[in-house]
Amino acid sequence: MKEIYYFPRKKNGSTLLLCLFIIVHGHSLSQAKFLNPKDAKTPPQARLASYASSTIGTNFLGLEDLGPHSYRPNISEKNGIIYTCKAGHIDIAHARKLIDWTAFLAAKTFDNLIENKADFTFTTAKPSIYHVNIVYPQYWTVLSEQQKEKVARDISIKVGQYMAYTASIWHETLTWFGYKSLRFFTDFPSAFSWEDTFSNVFGSHIAAMALTDSEHEFNEAVTLALDRELEKLGVQSARTARRAAEEVRGLWFSGDLLFVDIKKRNFDIGLNDGFITPFIVPSLAECEGAEAQAYPVPNLASLSKYGFSVRLKIEPREWEKDRILRIVYPQAENKSNWIEPAIHFAPIMDYIKKEAVAKYGYDVN
Repeated sequence: MKEIYYFPRKKNGSTLLLCLFIIVHGHSLSQAKFLNPKDAKTPPQARLASYASSTIGTNFLGLEDLGPHSYRPNISEKNGIIYTCKAGHIDIAHARKLIDWTAFLAAKTFDNLIENKADFTFTTAKPSIYHVNIVYPQYWTVLSEQQKEKVARDISIKVGQYMAYTASIWHETLTWFGYKSLRFFTDFPSAFSWEDTFSNVFGSHIAAMALTDSEHEFNEAVTLALDRELEKLGVQSARTARRAAEEVRGLWFSGDLLFVDIKKRNFDIGLNDGFITPFIVPSLAECEGAEAQAYPVPNLASLSKYGFSVRLKIEPREWEKDRILRIVYPQAENKSNWIEPAIHFAPIMDYIKKEAVAKYGYDVN
């Protein structure tokens, strides 16, 4: 049985009967299990990512090595680099970070929707401040709390995915321009490295699967979804993962330990077609005939079916901000201190690609 809600909307002086949404009784979203209240108030744990290169310090994993996912620190959870036939190398730490940040930001969005708040902010591990503005449809004020909750859960997952993914692209951008997570070591070698952007979008999709799982608590739902999706992508053993990296030594990377030079970068963030296509290692015997599996990037287009719109802006506070702002505001009189991802990521990526080609040649991407 379905409940269909119709609400009048004024437009140009005329009243339109607009069917804004259909809520299906028993739909999994209404029973979806978000983070528990305690975790929802605590930002995700930090995880140490690694290069996908066959160098000292890289921990290669197989499916059986991953252990259970944990939103809070837990020694049973394992991180490192895995290899799949259809998605190449995946940095599990990156994927887990996107999973947890998606869940955290979905919970934050949900709370704001239920409280009818139009604006909120959040930060990640970096100084930048993210500003979120929500425009509500007129019908929102007449819904019951139960009806609001059903819609808010669906919207929150989409917004959580988008914000976590956008924050990951901003992180990669900052590191390209010289940001240092650790004071004495540059993060530049890892900026848009060949596995990072896909690992991030992969994590955002696992998060959505887990958040719409009505049967399992979040950590268990993530563990199950991660295993299922990796198997679909043709996950390989830890030995094969290392050998796949060794196959591209000298081509995609060089050096070792603290002096790794990543030559292959994936600058595909979905601007052209809305998908990210991963890099797969050519001529790997275990994956003969495999084709790269593109994943769609999170977006906010589906919010319109509920009559909502969301705007995200970034207020950069890192040392690298001036150089980036000059790219998107070349005219001094028009300069602003805001980065709007929907507008500014495209020119920033064009600039980065040109720098990368000048440094590494046309094969970099």
